[in-house]
Amino acid sequence: MKYISTRKQEETNIKTAILKGLADDGGLFMPEYIPQLDAGFFENLPNLSLQEIGFRVAKEFLGESIFDDNLKEIIDEVLNFEIPAVKITENIYSLELFHGPTMAFKDVGARFMARMMAYFSEGKPMKVVVATSGDTGSAVASGFFNVAGIEVYILYPKGKVSPLQEKQLTTWGRNIKALEIDGTFDDCQALAKQILSDEELNQKFTLTSANSINIARLIPQSFYYFWAFAQLEKLGKPIVFSVPSGNFGNLTAGLFAKKMGLPIHHFIASTNANDVVPKFLETGNYESKPSKQTISNAMDVGNPSNFERMKSLFNDDVSEFKKEIESYSFSDEATKETMIKVKNDFGYTLDPHGAVAYLGLEKYSEKSNADSVGVLLETAHPAKFVEVVEDVLKTKIEIPEKLEAFNKKEKQSVEFSAEFELVKQFLMAEN
Repeated sequence: MKYISTRKQEETNIKTAILKGLADDGGLFMPEYIPQLDAGFFENLPNLSLQEIGFRVAKEFLGESIFDDNLKEIIDEVLNFEIPAVKITENIYSLELFHGPTMAFKDVGARFMARMMAYFSEGKPMKVVVATSGDTGSAVASGFFNVAGIEVYILYPKGKVSPLQEKQLTTWGRNIKALEIDGTFDDCQALAKQILSDEELNQKFTLTSANSINIARLIPQSFYYFWAFAQLEKLGKPIVFSVPSGNFGNLTAGLFAKKMGLPIHHFIASTNANDVVPKFLETGNYESKPSKQTISNAMDVGNPSNFERMKSLFNDDVSEFKKEIESYSFSDEATKETMIKVKNDFGYTLDPHGAVAYLGLEKYSEKSNADSVGVLLETAHPAKFVEVVEDVLKTKIEIPEKLEAFNKKEKQSVEFSAEFELVKQFLMAEN
């Protein structure tokens, strides 16, 4: 299968698409078509393990570029933790994506991508650049830590990630370097794209991205939509997914799953005050904006990268978007109220991002009156946002040991203003 830039000026194979991350024309790589899974796969879906699902779906995108034995080994390493669908109410389930090593959903994509890059690079030196609004950077750091020949540079916005998230970004050392940018996540993302497209840096180094602009991050995120179906299909109701959305990689992966044949009834793109996509669906006009800081900080994105992929999937037609997606925006106040309500009424602790997704399901249910099962993607453990969660719920949150271990380490970062030339000079001085 060929992989083609969303801007149509470049096509390549999956190996090059993964190792480059961003196309030379500035576009994002997409498969030339979305492969279809056969009816037998879906009939047998409830009997398959998460690992079996992951292998089958990944194989459709990777083809003969990797031996089956190697791919199975990678999938088994990546998906070595549970992803349970936990019942909150009669018709709302939480797909808990936070049981991996850094306790965020990014573990699935980042661990897969790290192993695919190591496989395809064959030990040749590479520099991986990643912008993060919180969880991406730690998952990428964990995935690439001590991988021979690969240096990772994490760009994160100063003062705009939680203290525990910052410790997860800045305490690795060795081949993981944290760049603390005095700006927003959008500034970090813009810097990452400038680095990846800079001719001088590309002449000196082999550069690639670990953000969800990399197709190797996106493919594995589709696995857990199939897995949620495998767990919940027995309920016999249409299944709706509410996805807390910032850069829109998670939702795009869900769209991949549906186009492969998974009978998802509908998607809800649940956002915080950063409402670029809800406004687009309302007006038909896409207008990026400076990001606003909220308590669901991993979604503080004013110009989501994967919107370009979504436009490609829907032929840039807002009416096609609307057939598949509802999108709603919610305030911090509503998010807090929902966290309290769900804890008090059902005994379930949502993190701020999961609470936004819960709100999306409630609003969809009110509008549609559909007798469906709603699945919210719970993207991070509440302890990753312990200050916010404890303040809202007025109760102590237990910090899991694998998170507490980061609190005991010393922060190591290099501070920069959001000026490309300063960051470029730093990188040029690196070996």
